[in-house]
Amino acid sequence: MPTVQNTPMPTLGYALFATRWLQAPLYFGLVAAQGVYVYKFFNELWVLLLRCVSGRATETYVMLAVLKLVDVVMIANLLIMVIVGGYETFVSRIGLQGHRDQPEWLSHVNSNVLKVKLATAIVGISSVHLLQMFVDVHHTSRHALLWGTVIHMAFIVSAAILAYMSGPMARRAERAHPAERAHPAERAHPAEQPSPEAPRVTAPAATPFPAQRQALDAGPPAREAAGAEDRVREAGFPMRRLLEEFDESHPRVYDRETVARLGKLDFVTARQNAVFVGPPGTGKTHLAVGLGVRACQAGHRVLFATAAEWAARLAGARAAGRLAEELTDLDACSLLIVDEVGYTPLDPAATALLFRLVAHRYERGSLIVTGDRPPARWDEVFAGPSVAAMVDRLGHHAELVRVDGDSYRTRRATAAWAERGC
Repeated sequence: MPTVQNTPMPTLGYALFATRWLQAPLYFGLVAAQGVYVYKFFNELWVLLLRCVSGRATETYVMLAVLKLVDVVMIANLLIMVIVGGYETFVSRIGLQGHRDQPEWLSHVNSNVLKVKLATAIVGISSVHLLQMFVDVHHTSRHALLWGTVIHMAFIVSAAILAYMSGPMARRAERAHPAERAHPAERAHPAEQPSPEAPRVTAPAATPFPAQRQALDAGPPAREAAGAEDRVREAGFPMRRLLEEFDESHPRVYDRETVARLGKLDFVTARQNAVFVGPPGTGKTHLAVGLGVRACQAGHRVLFATAAEWAARLAGARAAGRLAEELTDLDACSLLIVDEVGYTPLDPAATALLFRLVAHRYERGSLIVTGDRPPARWDEVFAGPSVAAMVDRLGHHAELVRVDGDSYRTRRATAAWAERGC
């Protein structure tokens, strides 16, 4: 079993790395500044209410006071982005992945995204200031209006340039990403290699899931432009399900803590696996899709298919003489989901192909597998000498989640029949 050895960090390098904690008090100081703005907001609001009640508030005064409150809120939002995003990017991970209150922008925060967000926030604040000047134009000099407009346009141009420059940097990071995940070539035992005499799986005439093939063939600019919804659509989920929608009261056996831990997506970052085991109708596919959707929203690329579809896809690639290229293309996806393992028996050739997939993903990318039986019993549905090696690689870095109970679909159907008096 291959092991990953971590080279000890030199003492000087570790000391320099530890100096990042010197920034932590700075962020706590910004928290105090946030409190100052909270006080300022309620103070301005109290003055506005008193003047309105006493009848001393003109329409212009109310507009200016409301704009001042909006200005305070926008500056407070800017502080939040700097505090949380800056701490997460430059000091230490906060570990909010999967939390129900996690801000949308924090799910894909990095230094480029943070700079663009801050520049956009500054443009918004400048817009409010400029609007205040135009509302109170009778008490604002032409010189102040001119320079206020010039400064605001400078902020807009700066933000546009920053956003434009962040695109090439993000694309370079995208191109470097597969290199970071490079892995030594698999040295499988001869017994684990598919036999040349083994019968081949007949590939279907069409690609099993063409939308996913198109997603993999898209160039870096197109992939960069795709948002979370595009990633969800390209993943090929059979339905859209969220982890929050899962009925935790239905299964008799369900490890909530493990699923919550998986929901943080740390296993995707660590290139580990998750295996959901249980009888049909207990929500295994729901949980797998929910994790996949959350991974898409966090910026990861995901592909979903059943075990039979994966076998057919790889068989088609092998028939075209591009199996190794297909496996390499799949490295662009942080997470692959293999659904319905055990529902359809697979011959030795198909088993060997799935072994190639699992072996190629080992410590290179994450897998989520759902099935009706634990991996130790996969020899009941997989044929050939590759089963033991496949289970070994899949289970080495994997969380096994047991979901047991009555079928949710059968329960709903029985309830419907009872309502109809059947």
